[in-house]
Amino acid sequence: MNLVARAQGILIKPKDEWVKIKDEPTTVQQLFTQYAVILAAIPAVAQFIGTALFIGFRIPGGGGSWMARAFFYAVFSYILNLAAVYALGFIINALAPNFSSTQDLTKAMKLSVYSMTPAWIAGIFHLIPSLWVLSLLGSLYGLYILYLGFNMPLMGTPKEKTTGYFVISLVVAVVLMVVIGLILQAAFAIRGIMTVF
Repeated sequence: MNLVARAQGILIKPKDEWVKIKDEPTTVQQLFTQYAVILAAIPAVAQFIGTALFIGFRIPGGGGSWMARAFFYAVFSYILNLAAVYALGFIINALAPNFSSTQDLTKAMKLSVYSMTPAWIAGIFHLIPSLWVLSLLGSLYGLYILYLGFNMPLMGTPKEKTTGYFVISLVVAVVLMVVIGLILQAAFAIRGIMTVF
């Protein structure tokens, strides 16, 4: 898989790209090692630089430099982001029988991983914290891409059940985003920063 071509396809022609993705042979490990871990680094690195340069935050009772705090924040958000993507794929797969769909962990992970592409790429806007809303727009576009993947139907979902399957998965994705934000806020006592998954 060519990472740049795949990301461009997902962003520019998502319907056509889902057709290519649907039966493309891959594994969950390849989806993460050759795609997710690379793109998920964009917002993490941008958060590190943006936080270190533009925002100060305190860890209760903690010492150390802002750089160290910004670094640990970026590392934890990166790890939690990848964990949430895996959890979303796992839950999409687990929900499949409820929507007359075929359980297939690899295809469920394709939905989860590839729908995150716009959010990860838009994560570059974390370089300037005041532009966080643009990364939020990337996340919203990712939800549209997730819908297109369900509509493909990647999981073999009957047309009449596609919307319900998508809506439940959307709720799961939002809950995971909120949980990540709460964990990071609790761990780092963040003030004045908007964390976008």
